[in-house]
Amino acid sequence: MKLLVTGATGKLGSKVVNELLKTVPAEQLAVSVRTPAKAEWISALGVEVRHGDFDQPESLAAAFAGIDRLLIISADGDNETRIRQHADAVAQAERAGVKFIAYTSIGNAQASSNFLAPTHKATEDKIKESGIPYSFLRNNWYLENESSSIQGVLAGAPWVTSAGIGKVGWALQQDYAEAAAAVLSGTGHENTIYELSGPLLTTDEIAAELGAVIGKEVAVQHVDDAAYIEIMKGAGVPEFLLPMLVNIQKDIREGTLEIESNDFEKLLGRPTTSIREGLEQIVKESTN
Repeated sequence: MKLLVTGATGKLGSKVVNELLKTVPAEQLAVSVRTPAKAEWISALGVEVRHGDFDQPESLAAAFAGIDRLLIISADGDNETRIRQHADAVAQAERAGVKFIAYTSIGNAQASSNFLAPTHKATEDKIKESGIPYSFLRNNWYLENESSSIQGVLAGAPWVTSAGIGKVGWALQQDYAEAAAAVLSGTGHENTIYELSGPLLTTDEIAAELGAVIGKEVAVQHVDDAAYIEIMKGAGVPEFLLPMLVNIQKDIREGTLEIESNDFEKLLGRPTTSIREGLEQIVKESTN
């Protein structure tokens, strides 16, 4: 049985690799990465490193050869690019005879109005069409995505948001990585969908948790989208990132990440890491 993780030098992928190595012999694990030179730390662990570039489908054909179980970690980029890349990856997995695909999707992918959902809906559809047994890991939102807001608070700024009272199922990347590793290396996950969501919180509630961690009240500045963009510009956020950031706020405000589920506990055998503990980790990393 040979397992492969794509995007293994990324933040999530590297965590998945380390988690898998707790239970899977290194010789049964392979990774595909765009730049193998950046994966020397992985090969040093005895894991086979293969070149696999989502923009070069022929490289994926070689990367997926002889692989039984595949974890496709969604690529970065705009929806159109990612839909094409993921479709090519699924096609190459089918040609290579891969027997199982786990894919990192987004919450409620098939019905969601989230601006990121079109990529994930299209990819889920492609995987189903391939006939390969699958598991869709519908990840909600990484707590680490709030690192810039947390750093702003630590520097004395308020937590700025246009998300209103929208709720999010934040969880640490490590929890998502452990869930992915459990599915890829485990049994009984064929043709399953896991809605991976932590406890639902508003921005005010997560800011209150941060306040408890740092020992002082965190001010939350509620603004509209236009003001949010201007504040982010003033904070030095690059122009090309602004549409994405405001779309995230809009999608939270409209409830696209307000998904209740206990699927995390099913896969981890425990609750997700508490938000307070997660915030403690992020604050510690931000101040080191």
